[in-house]
Amino acid sequence: MTPEVEKYYEIYFDLFTTDGWKQFIKDVSNNLEQYDVRTIEDVDDLRFKQGQLKVIDLVMNWETLIRNAYEEIASDASQDI
Repeated sequence: MTPEVEKYYEIYFDLFTTDGWKQFIKDVSNNLEQYDVRTIEDVDDLRFKQGQLKVIDLVMNWETLIRNAYEEIASDASQDI
């Protein structure tokens, strides 16, 4: 793994330990209540909310995605040795 790639992941790992990140994820999670299917008005509203939920899912899973990518890169690098 190059120093640049290592630094890239270290910055994210530092971010994930902050109170700000934890609060952000908590707030996003709490806002999921807005996406009640009973409030969908029509097909356009459904598609709009689906798009919003995809973005929210990405944000909510970002830490896991970053950690998994790092582990995969680290594993590949150790196998190349």
